Amino acid sequence: MRLLLLNPNTSRDITDLITEAARSVAPASVELTSVTADRGVPYIATRAEAVIGAGVALEILAEREGQYDAAIVAAFGDPGLGAARELFSVPIVGMAEAGMLTACMLGGRFAIVTFAEALGPWYRECVAMHRLDARCAGVLTLDNAFRSVGDVQNERADMLVELARRAVEEHGADVVVLAGAPLAGLARKVRDRIEVPIVDCVAAAVLQAVTLATLNPRAPAAGSFKRPMPKESIGLAKPLADWIGHR
Repeated sequence: MRLLLLNPNTSRDITDLITEAARSVAPASVELTSVTADRGVPYIATRAEAVIGAGVALEILAEREGQYDAAIVAAFGDPGLGAARELFSVPIVGMAEAGMLTACMLGGRFAIVTFAEALGPWYRECVAMHRLDARCAGVLTLDNAFRSVGDVQNERADMLVELARRAVEEHGADVVVLAGAPLAGLARKVRDRIEVPIVDCVAAAVLQAVTLATLNPRAPAAGSFKRPMPKESIGLAKPLADWIGHR
């Protein structure tokens, strides 16, 4: 099975983190390919940056079409996820959706804990997009500056653990979702310091992608996610333009 791990951020440090977290849970039979966006921002933190990342993600998926059995959009907030599912027939998994749905299988309500205050509004909108408002106990963020996004989980581990404990004690969370690609792999390091289940979104996305690819669902020929009719375009990257045009 071939799995594409797509980082729509431009930081290769983040790609290394998510790749390590993915390999720690992927079955031996899975061939994992990681790709980093070649333009955009080091880490997506706003609505505008998410739109930019979504476009790049679609280009990468089109460029590598036929080379993977499932793909993961490895940025919390799932930039471009709906569009990717509309265009491509293989399973496309969003890191945020996978983490939150996994959390729903472990408890009644989950809290999202992340490392930057700027991420809060976009993450709340992500919860609403996936219709999980009623299951979300809150989005808790740190407001402290950090030195390096690639090392933020080590730099802020103790503060993130304390924030997770607050989510449980003050917000009634049954499960904590550690949100953001830069936090990939942190859950297994701090799981014994927090008294409820902790979800690593990359690990959840990998295992859900493997499950969906194994189930081998048919491509939709009806419904809102059936592939759109061919359309001409101007100025798009050729693989994406060809895919949109059914060429």
